[in-house]
Amino acid sequence: MGFGSYDESEQGDQNVDFDEEDGVTTSEENHEGKVDFEIGASNDELLDRLQEIKDN
Repeated sequence: MGFGSYDESEQGDQNVDFDEEDGVTTSEENHEGKVDFEIGASNDELLDRLQEIKDN
C-alpha cells in the first residue's frame, strides 16, 4: 500500500494569519532566582559508580 503521490501544488503558499493577542508573550514574565543542587557524592564516587554500570 502506498501513501499516494506527492502533489507539490498542495504545498504552495500557506499564509497563516496569527493575531498577537492569541500568542504567548515570552517577555511578559521575568523570573530571577537561584538554584542550588546537592549531589551528595564526590566526583570519584560518581565515576566509580559509572564504571560499575558500564561493567554490568
